[in-house]
Amino acid sequence: MREHSRSELRERRECDVLVVGAGAAGLIAAIFARRSGASVTLLESTADPGQKILISGGGRCNVLPSRFEPERFVSEDSRTATRMLKAWRLEAVRAFFEDELGVPLALESESGKLFPVSNRARDIRDALLAEAGRAGVRVLRGARVADVTARPLAAVTADGASFPAGAVVLATGGLSIPKTGSDGAGLEAARRLGHRIVEPYPALTPLRSASAEHRALAGVSLPADLRLGAPGRARSSGGFLFTHGGYSGPSVLDLSHHLVRDPAAELRVAWGGISRATWEERLRPAGAETAGGAVARVLPSRLAEVVLAGAGVDRGTRLAQLRREERVRLVGALADSRLPVSGHEGFPRAEVTGGGVALSEVDPVTLESRRVPGLYLCGEILDAFGPIGGHNFLWAFVTGRTAGLAAAAGAAAASGRGP
Repeated sequence: MREHSRSELRERRECDVLVVGAGAAGLIAAIFARRSGASVTLLESTADPGQKILISGGGRCNVLPSRFEPERFVSEDSRTATRMLKAWRLEAVRAFFEDELGVPLALESESGKLFPVSNRARDIRDALLAEAGRAGVRVLRGARVADVTARPLAAVTADGASFPAGAVVLATGGLSIPKTGSDGAGLEAARRLGHRIVEPYPALTPLRSASAEHRALAGVSLPADLRLGAPGRARSSGGFLFTHGGYSGPSVLDLSHHLVRDPAAELRVAWGGISRATWEERLRPAGAETAGGAVARVLPSRLAEVVLAGAGVDRGTRLAQLRREERVRLVGALADSRLPVSGHEGFPRAEVTGGGVALSEVDPVTLESRRVPGLYLCGEILDAFGPIGGHNFLWAFVTGRTAGLAAAAGAAAASGRGP
């Protein structure tokens, strides 16, 4: 793909569609706008586009979920988020990557995630950049957009350069992992243009703990079932990881936004994802087996020691000798214990941003702003996010495609070239 200098673009800076942000949403928006016949310029603040793609999934990129689950998305307007997600079927998105971009995907059955067969996140990013180049998208790197104006419709970079266009697509992301270029500039530009913003907050972020016993377990991982407070409230199941600062893993990340917004919320855990009834069965007297042996057969030994100590049960006590109150305490510690949380890792470690431009501020079919004609918004800048496992890439791809197609059509109509 040919890169273009600032001087070239200043000389011919008008284009049909200007896309701001070359992440997952922006690259897709640019590709589909160009496929629709629009001239497209893509502005990217970093020197290396698609940074979040490159670091996702531990460098493997869990690019898509294997199941379409719009009910798991979090938004002030979940019904509209679901409607937006249905604009490009999951099966069609997968076909786009495999059949059109030539990147085969494979299912990781235990997690339900789709990864590139190569297990290289760079293959996803490079395929999107290559497709943009083949389509004829003009790319300008190192162009940080500081503002967007409505009259005329244009993006203004930090060095004062103005890029007017028939349509502008804001795909700047939110505030999560700012080192990738998500500095909130697009959110602030949308706010200045009069859009209502659902106050942003870190989502899918690790939690902190002041518990010395738990922090000493850094590196220990296992399945766990988590829930908030009273039965019936939010729950999450999956991998759990003790870190040097607290807790991470899918089960933790998917519930973290509740603790971010309500620090007083109580988090409870069933270690191993095993129910109270099952633990009671496992702890029934059986020969000479000890309490420590029964627990360590299921849980990592270091965690087993901490759980037994917390329940006040000597690991060497035989199951047949456990007093009733000891058995009750141990079952509670294993299947329904409070997990102490002292805070969270915030935006620097958050995988996505919660909140953003309210969905009521855009047309749900085109994603055109209701405040500024010709302005389209997509991806993480909007108030919606899903669980880990490729759902947020799906949101980026679907909304990016919708915005790109609509922006091209809108620019053509405004210029008199459209239907």
